[in-house]
Amino acid sequence: MSQLPPAIFLMGPTAAGKTDLAIELTKVLPCELISVDSALVYRGMDIGTAKPSKEILAEFPHRLIDILDPAESYSAADFRRDALEAMAEITARGKIPLLVGGTMLYYKALVEGLAEMPAADPEVRAQIEEEAARLGWQALHDQLALIDPVSAARIHPNDPQRLSRALEVYRVSGQSMTELRLRQSAQSTEAAASGLQQLPYTVANLAIAPANRQVLHARIKQRFTNMLEQGFIDEVVALRTRSDLHSGLPSIRAVGYRQVWDYLDGKLTQAEMQERGIIATRQLAKRQFTWLRSWADLHWLDSLDCDNLPRALKYLGTISILS
Repeated sequence: MSQLPPAIFLMGPTAAGKTDLAIELTKVLPCELISVDSALVYRGMDIGTAKPSKEILAEFPHRLIDILDPAESYSAADFRRDALEAMAEITARGKIPLLVGGTMLYYKALVEGLAEMPAADPEVRAQIEEEAARLGWQALHDQLALIDPVSAARIHPNDPQRLSRALEVYRVSGQSMTELRLRQSAQSTEAAASGLQQLPYTVANLAIAPANRQVLHARIKQRFTNMLEQGFIDEVVALRTRSDLHSGLPSIRAVGYRQVWDYLDGKLTQAEMQERGIIATRQLAKRQFTWLRSWADLHWLDSLDCDNLPRALKYLGTISILS
């Protein structure tokens, strides 16, 4: 048996029931919860992220929820640092870290590590800021598209922090972020083939989702409708009163928030906003399934089964995670 301490990953697409199962597991196992969600890190973004209620969080605390202001950015590297620290603290108390959420990039960063990027260079960053003031961020985004089209595709022209960093990495190192990450991925593959472990834990990989994809689509539609009834639009209105928040920020580009923001800008009717919000959520779920299909040693549970807790416990017992 491995001497590495245990940890549990509970993954799955949005609206699959991950939080409910995680809470059931904490009732019967010595687990503490760590959120793996790129939107739940933000304070004041509760309804549109389907954040657990204050009552639930008081009874079942989750690490890495409500840790940032929406004006701030949070990277996979930030998550990995914070999650490893939280896991170490939980393990030191003799408990099991139970990581729950659907941001698959965060899980991947935690397991495989991240490419080492060059340190910040104040002089280069100042040059980029000066160019942005003179030419505009769109012109700098066009530069990035030439040297690193993959990064340009995922970074919005109105996201100056991430755009500046991507250009800075290239100008300092002569290599794009994408090239550095591909090298890291190759190194991770070699390490796995050699039996080396990036993450110092014995991990049980659980995933939950409805076996019928149409059921998930119906749940996504119902949840988005419920969010609107619970005051999602008012939540975004409150965010818009702040002068430092805009549609290019990662927080505001989160699924749902982006569509409501566009509605409040007059770009969409309410019906269009609702339809696009539901479609965007379905697309998110599709991307999550794509990640999950390639995840090794994954044990699936059906959201509609009434015995998922005993099934999960049985699986954890078979891989000695509870020994």
